[in-house]
Amino acid sequence: PGAILKRTDVGRLRNFAVMELNDTNLQALAGYLQKTFCPDVNERRAAEKFLESVEGNQNYPILLLHLVDKADADITVRVAAAITFKNYIKRNWRIVEDEPNKVHEPDRLAVKREIVGLMLRMPEQIQRQLSDAITIIGREDFPSKWPDLVNEMVTKFQSGDFHVINGVLRTAHSIFKRYRHEFKSNELWTEIKYVLDSFAAPLMELFKATMEMANKYAADPTALKVIFSSLILIAKIFYSLNFQDLPEFFEDNMQTWMTGFHTLLQVDNKLLMTDDEGEAGCLELIKSQICDNVALYAQKYDEEFQPYLPQFVTAIWHLLITTGQQVKFDLLVSNAIGFLASVCERPHYKHLFEDPSTLSSICEKVIIPNMEFRDSDQELFEDDPEEYIRRDLEGSDIDTRRRAACDLVRGLCKFFEGPVIQTFSAYVAAMLAEHAKHPAQNWRKKDAAIYLVTSLASKAQTAKLGSTQASELVNLTDFFTNHIATELQASNVNEQAVLRADAIKYVTTFRTHLSHEHLKACLPLLVSHLCAESGVVHTYAAHCLERLFTAKVNGKPVIIKADVDPITVPLLTNLFNAFALPGSQENEYVMKTVLRTFSLLQESVIAFLPTLLPKLMEKLAAVSKNPSKPYFNHYLFETLGLATRITCKINHTAVTSFEEAFFPPFQEILQQDVQEFIPYVFQIMSLLLEIRTDGIPESYMALFPHLLMPVLWERSGNIPPLVRLLQAYLQKGAQTVAAAEKIPSILGVFQKLIASKANDHEGFYLLDSLIEHMPEANLSSYMKQIFLLLFQRLQSSKTTKFIKSLLVFFCLYSIKYSASSLVQMVDGIQPKMFGMVLEKLFLQDIQKVSGHTERKICAVGMTKLLTDCPAMMEEYQTHWTPLLQALIGLFELPEDDSVPDDEHFIEIEDTPGYQTAYSRLVFSGKSDHDPLTATVAEPKIFLAQSLHKLCATYVGKIPVMISSGLDAKATQYLQSYLQAANVALM
Repeated sequence: PGAILKRTDVGRLRNFAVMELNDTNLQALAGYLQKTFCPDVNERRAAEKFLESVEGNQNYPILLLHLVDKADADITVRVAAAITFKNYIKRNWRIVEDEPNKVHEPDRLAVKREIVGLMLRMPEQIQRQLSDAITIIGREDFPSKWPDLVNEMVTKFQSGDFHVINGVLRTAHSIFKRYRHEFKSNELWTEIKYVLDSFAAPLMELFKATMEMANKYAADPTALKVIFSSLILIAKIFYSLNFQDLPEFFEDNMQTWMTGFHTLLQVDNKLLMTDDEGEAGCLELIKSQICDNVALYAQKYDEEFQPYLPQFVTAIWHLLITTGQQVKFDLLVSNAIGFLASVCERPHYKHLFEDPSTLSSICEKVIIPNMEFRDSDQELFEDDPEEYIRRDLEGSDIDTRRRAACDLVRGLCKFFEGPVIQTFSAYVAAMLAEHAKHPAQNWRKKDAAIYLVTSLASKAQTAKLGSTQASELVNLTDFFTNHIATELQASNVNEQAVLRADAIKYVTTFRTHLSHEHLKACLPLLVSHLCAESGVVHTYAAHCLERLFTAKVNGKPVIIKADVDPITVPLLTNLFNAFALPGSQENEYVMKTVLRTFSLLQESVIAFLPTLLPKLMEKLAAVSKNPSKPYFNHYLFETLGLATRITCKINHTAVTSFEEAFFPPFQEILQQDVQEFIPYVFQIMSLLLEIRTDGIPESYMALFPHLLMPVLWERSGNIPPLVRLLQAYLQKGAQTVAAAEKIPSILGVFQKLIASKANDHEGFYLLDSLIEHMPEANLSSYMKQIFLLLFQRLQSSKTTKFIKSLLVFFCLYSIKYSASSLVQMVDGIQPKMFGMVLEKLFLQDIQKVSGHTERKICAVGMTKLLTDCPAMMEEYQTHWTPLLQALIGLFELPEDDSVPDDEHFIEIEDTPGYQTAYSRLVFSGKSDHDPLTATVAEPKIFLAQSLHKLCATYVGKIPVMISSGLDAKATQYLQSYLQAANVALM
């Protein structure tokens, strides 16, 4: 029992599919939601699947909301209904072009009518879920399709009920937060103005009233917490509404806001202080947000903000020197330092920092205390290396004190580099001297010194390149030799783990500033650190090696294969052993270093593959069960593709041994429908099939029918690799595909893709491969229908991307089947239609075609039309010279990348045209393929030779047409082609 839902339940669901809003259906829905908590996995999955199967029915979201509102229902079911509703909205609310609307229109209207009121009267755990749902709806519908939203929320400010007010503020913050990240546009300004007109004044009135309440209830801890949670949200909304530009309303009322903010910065009410040392309370959060708000004003609106600045500098300085080292103050301190950093970078405020005693004070009281490695940092380093790495190496969103202090150092160096380095170097020397006295106890001093030197020396830095600009006033090599190399050379890699991590990070940061000799000497030391027990140390070692293997200085690699050859065995051994260290079973940094090592060693890695490939396949089998680390998985598949490519480049026949290794796990992935991995599997299968030189093996043909199943094509991530795989089948065995009677199925896929603006280019890739590889006899019966489909799509929704792909197809068709065949096919659909194709497509848009191969195909196809198509010399003769002019333009003019203003152009990552440029796996990417390699080397010469042949058929006619219709510049270019081809026109 419990393995599946009972038959009676299924029956109830089927009745319930009518989705009437009644108690029976509410009870049935509650029953299914209850079963989603069931410990029996089969019963739980069955309930989830059933709920998914009915979510397309009308009234489904309304039933969920009614269940949320049912006061007598079990609270866990109500919360589950709220979460299910939010996830339903997340999956279905957005209307995607080319896809059906997944939410019925009456349901959309009813949801927007009911949800705000419902959200505000719910307990907080439900309120938060519904607030998130409103935000998702707002992102799509506000303001144009939901104009009442702001007014409905503003009216609730009058309620005086802080539970309701906070619900409104939380939702408003959630909706307006995106103004911080959006690109400037007229649409955005219009929306912000709309919000300001309705929201700014009530928000300020609420702010004033809430400030008064904070005074009134200063002795009531419960009331204070609620009031301060409102103030935090108000301050966050202030930041969002002021981010893009300084609104007139806020400029006119700056006094009110800044007075309130200044007052809040100085609040020191003991009732708001928390005992928890790790979690920020209301007081820390409001002060942090105010630091953010005034930093925004100091940075972006410094002229208007100038009168208020001195009082904030004083208040925030006081905050910094009186706030403790506990973790709960981290956000406050980093935002406060961030404020100082933004102030010291502005020329207006230089005078505040000029005094050497001020710089000393900043270094001593703000920078060094906040760079020191605390007990909480050590706990993180030892107990949660992944989080430590995320903060320290990746610069994650979590603001750390260290990062803020480092930014302040850089900000101060902008105007006072000399004095800052002079002053701070004395502190560095003192800290290093203290460390030298008692290295074991005073290691934190050296840690802070390394961090401070890195901050002083690195003037500009990126994750990809490390330090791109270093201060000339800091001698990086001396510091490396005296203080960094010694840490790396110490024999026991498990001692002084923090300093080792610092030393490795120093090498990573300054890899383009240290000499080749120094970096080469570091390689064996870094390889030995791959064995360190500390998760941070062996990860940093892997990361440093990977960065060194890809670093360049003046275009030349910093490390070359010869530098790595002597240490290949320990390098590969230690990298693969690192996966067995605690916490590193799926270490993305180690996997990326494996990938880069293979890439650097190239064919030298082949000898190690018999040992390493089984280990990689073990990893694949393990992660397929539960893919949770996307970067690790990506680098794993990259490595598999790269190993295949390197080996098969030397020995084509080795492809069979890779197929034997890969196919069993790939089959498992496809059978278990591991969605995250399926696009990777298709890319590597494409690579394997492209490498083959002996047609399509039976194992691939057995899979072929499954590749055409509609369910696979419904996931957008599958489309580019699936198209590439089908292209590989056509390239390697078009006859086999035709014999298996699969052409109609492939054309079915083409029809689906061509109907979509997002994927039409993929449809053309497929069609172009059919034209190139499939014998004409196998396709001729379908051709007219294909052309009809293309013209219908052109008429119903014409985009630049579609026209570019269509022109490439027309030209490829004329090359493969003759230009006359193209004209007859188009005119067979409608008499004289080819004249319109020339006028409206070729002459207008040929310049827009992009990509070297695509432009070459168009040039050769147009040459065929001009020189190998009697119709162009007869009924379409008036278009002959303009077409020649357009072809010379294609050769000589820059590509036209303009897009009509009114077109909703869908950006895609690749360049659409003849090639499937999609290549998520870089090392398994598709090789460039030019279908004309064997026939046409240089299109300009081909044009000249073809015109020369045409003159023999139409003696004396061609030069006259050219001289009367071609402009002088184009004639000059044409003359140069004729000279290069060593021919003349008669």
